[in-house]
Amino acid sequence: MSSSPLPPGAARRKQLRQQRQAERLRQLWQLVAFSAIATGLGWVLLKEGWNLRDASQVEVVGSELVSRDQVIEAAGLRFPQPLLTLQPRELGSTLSQALPVERVQVTRAILPPRLRVELVDREAVARAERRTPQGPELGYVDRLGSWISTRQHDGVKVKGDLKLRVVGWTERHRPALARVLARREQLGAGLQEVRFEPDGSLWLVTAPLGRMRLGPSDNQVDRRLEVASHLLSTLPARLGGRAPRLIDLSDPEQPELSLPGGASAPGGTSLAGPPRGGQ
Repeated sequence: MSSSPLPPGAARRKQLRQQRQAERLRQLWQLVAFSAIATGLGWVLLKEGWNLRDASQVEVVGSELVSRDQVIEAAGLRFPQPLLTLQPRELGSTLSQALPVERVQVTRAILPPRLRVELVDREAVARAERRTPQGPELGYVDRLGSWISTRQHDGVKVKGDLKLRVVGWTERHRPALARVLARREQLGAGLQEVRFEPDGSLWLVTAPLGRMRLGPSDNQVDRRLEVASHLLSTLPARLGGRAPRLIDLSDPEQPELSLPGGASAPGGTSLAGPPRGGQ
């Protein structure tokens, strides 16, 4: 006995279900095929393409002193080296500690595979001395106030004539020293010495005005340096060639001047610093 034909609406619905099933099956096979291709391509790239095969794929820029071989040695690279196993931040930290550089930036490039290392050389800007348990140690500092040993000095650039001397360097005083060095041009060529006493107070020694006490290395250092710069540019002419014994800027809004013989600032000589925010 033959089955009766389906109503027109039921036949159409059956046909649509079959079409949807066929479409889902086709999409599933496409997904499986694309996944297999992507997995295979990824494996090939990881195995063959994203490797540093030799030193020529390490690009070092920005330094006049550090060579590619020094970077490779400091980073501990061994070839072939899977590129994705290298972590730029960790590698940059390692290179910063091992090389005479001020700043390191490491990036990875996939096409073509290479490692790019950008360096900024350290520059010695002043001679320095620090206290150690074995006695005074001589060295240098860079523009950020960081210590450079005499051994490290052989691998860094020298900026200027290194006439400036820093005495009593410690890591604790480095931020204050960096502020002084940043204002060095404003303080003038007469700046001879930056001194940190054991009690933490900061002193400057200048050719035109002698010793200047700036007080503690606190959040008023910038204001004291602003006043010091103002006095160095205006006071020598007002003193008529007399050299003060001491200028105390512990309170930058009320500077104190001591002249030889115990005299204070001469009449009509104002030690007031510039208004805040200007010279």
